Amino acid sequence: MDKITCILCPKGCSIEKREEGNETKYIGYGCSRGLEYAKDEFTQPKRILTTTIHVKGGELEFLPVRTDKPIPKRLLFDAMAILRKIEVTAPVEVGFVVVKNILDTGADVIATRKVNRKSSF
Repeated sequence: MDKITCILCPKGCSIEKREEGNETKYIGYGCSRGLEYAKDEFTQPKRILTTTIHVKGGELEFLPVRTDKPIPKRLLFDAMAILRKIEVTAPVEVGFVVVKNILDTGADVIATRKVNRKSSF
C-alpha cells in the first residue's frame, strides 16, 4: 500500500494505492482531478524545475528560471547539469526561452524575472 497527499486543491485528499489481484485501486480521492493526479504521481511523477542561471553584464548576477511545464522527476538532475553550464547576456525579459525542449521533454526553460543590462556609470 502506498499513500500520497493530493496537492491540486486546498482540500489535500489522502490517496492510497492498493493492488488487489491484477487490479490497481485508488482510494480517498475527492474528484476526478485527484484520481488522475494519483495515477500520474504513482507511475510517472513530474515536477516544475525552478533554479537560477548566471547572467553576464546584468544588474543581477543570477536569473531565476523554470520549466514552462512539468518534466519527469527522474530527469531533474540531468536538466540541472545542463542549466549549470548556461550563461545568458543581459538584458533578459520575462518569458525569454533559455533552453527550448530541454531533454526532449517538450518543456522550455524560461526566464521568470527581467534583468537589465548593468549601467556603465
